[in-house]
Amino acid sequence: MARSERLYLQDIVEAADAIARYIDGRSRDAFLDDEVLRDAVLLRLITIGEAAARVASDTRRGHPDVPWSDVVGFRNIAVHAYFGIDWDIVWRAATSNAPRLRSRIAAMLASDDAPADDPTEPD
Repeated sequence: MARSERLYLQDIVEAADAIARYIDGRSRDAFLDDEVLRDAVLLRLITIGEAAARVASDTRRGHPDVPWSDVVGFRNIAVHAYFGIDWDIVWRAATSNAPRLRSRIAAMLASDDAPADDPTEPD
C-alpha cells in the first residue's frame, strides 16, 4: 500500500532532525574524520531526497520556495556517484540546506493547505 504524502513530508522533517542530532557540537573537521558519522548523515540526506521525490507535483508547484529539484538531484548524485562524493558538499547540505528545508517543510505541515493523512494508511 502506498504511503500518504504527509508521511513523506514528515520523513523529511525527521531525517533533518536526525542530521541535526548527529552533527550537534561537531566541527567540519570532526565530521570529515568520522566515517560512520559521514555515512549516517549521507543516508539521512538520501532519505530526504527520496521522500521529496515522492511528493506530488501539485504540492511541489504549490510550494515553489522549496528547492524540490535540488533536493532530489542531490539524492540522485549521492546514490549514483557514491565513490565521487564531495564530503564538503555533504557537510554544507547537512549544516545549511537541511535545517532550512526542515523549516519550510514543517511550516507546510502546519499550514491549512498541508496534505491530509490518508485514513486508510497505517502510521
